[in-house]
Amino acid sequence: MGAVWHVSYGCVLGVGWPLVGTSIAELTTMRLGGPAREYQVAGDTEALVEMVRQADSDSVPVLVMGGGSNLIVGDGGFDGLVVRVASTGLRIDGELVTVDAGVEWDTVVTASLDAGLAGLEPLSGIPGSAGGTPIQNVGAYGTLTSEFLEMVTVYDRRTGELEQWSNDRCGFGSHRQSVFKHSDRYVVLQIVFRLCATGRSRPIAYAGLAEKLGVRPGDDAVAKDVRSAVMELRRERAMVLDREDHDTWSVGSFFINPVLSEVPEKANECPRYPDPAGIKLPAAWLIEHAGFHRGYGHQWGRGTVALSSKHTLAVTNRGGATTDEVMRFAAHIREGVERRFDIRLGPECKLVNCSFA
Repeated sequence: MGAVWHVSYGCVLGVGWPLVGTSIAELTTMRLGGPAREYQVAGDTEALVEMVRQADSDSVPVLVMGGGSNLIVGDGGFDGLVVRVASTGLRIDGELVTVDAGVEWDTVVTASLDAGLAGLEPLSGIPGSAGGTPIQNVGAYGTLTSEFLEMVTVYDRRTGELEQWSNDRCGFGSHRQSVFKHSDRYVVLQIVFRLCATGRSRPIAYAGLAEKLGVRPGDDAVAKDVRSAVMELRRERAMVLDREDHDTWSVGSFFINPVLSEVPEKANECPRYPDPAGIKLPAAWLIEHAGFHRGYGHQWGRGTVALSSKHTLAVTNRGGATTDEVMRFAAHIREGVERRFDIRLGPECKLVNCSFA
């Protein structure tokens, strides 16, 4: 067995992102959403389970959230209990990293690298907390969290039991999917990752990252160098949270890459990638080639919602936007893509009390 590391961290949105009262907008990276009827912070796993269990017993609706980086709530807010997960445990034992759901995700990446463990470095800088990673099967630069997930502990709200699930029970496979994504039945409490004590990355699959590192696709690199390159790429695309930069007032990728059994004739020129469920197409390409350029939207409506000036997948709050405006803008983009390519885009983020259907 290797050395055992014990680290305790809080889950925060980042410097300059304070929690104010019960306004859900102050708890999310897109800064949208009305008030919560009740709001509590769960500082540890036991408190989290008890808060959810008590609310379920009292028939009070519950919204469990972490860093708020993949969540949009309606302007009317949430008529129930909002629980922010702020559990802090992080333990490294050899090649195993055990982390509570509330720990900031990038803290998990940096702590692993500092312990000499490689694997998660392509996922550097992704906002949010660790508990969201198995839900979304978070991925970037050719790497998915499911590739390293050994076990996840969940609270089953239906049975009232705590369960430990192995990777193959989580329903990973198709792009950004899991058993947890479209169900509120399970609350993620803790995750165990198995990494590699080599200090070097896996083969670099993403051409842009290989170019930034000065290596060929398929080569490996020093894991900490990969992190530095990834952070540089993310900053170039305004994908690192910055209170002063409205391009970062988003949920990251708003639209999910569609996975189809057959590509419509109108989209024959679109790049395509294999997926266990069919053929994956890049939503960013579809949006841009439907006529929506980077920065599109400043003349749309009140000018409070627009695509990022850095990439077309991010719908951004330019300041003072409402959730209703964001939903109408997203519907506008989706309709344009559907007219052009006969492909209907869907959201990658979680929508609560709002819709652009």
